[in-house]
Amino acid sequence: MVPRRKSKVTPPPPACPLKLCMSFLGGAWTPNIIWYLSGGPRRFSELKHDLSGVSAKMLTQRLRHLVEMGVVQRLEQPTSPPTVEYSLTDIGCELKPAIDAIVRVGEQLKRLRKR
Repeated sequence: MVPRRKSKVTPPPPACPLKLCMSFLGGAWTPNIIWYLSGGPRRFSELKHDLSGVSAKMLTQRLRHLVEMGVVQRLEQPTSPPTVEYSLTDIGCELKPAIDAIVRVGEQLKRLRKR
């Protein structure tokens, strides 16, 4: 019987921030919304156009959740008719490099699968 080696890595804390962040980013359309908002503020209709295939209901749910989490800011514009702009908060901007890294690894994985 081969002896089991002890892990050299400290176990994550009970309320693991990695698990929280990954479950958050794993939500439907969330990374895509953050991706498009990283280019600057967008109105709902612009995001709907950017995210081909997302329903208005799903986009509304995702945006509400992102606003509640403090990742996205919702700013009502005093125009006629009224418009709303969405933009990333400071913490939302911090997610962009993580998404970029995931995209880079995804591209590498795609290349490996083609071999």
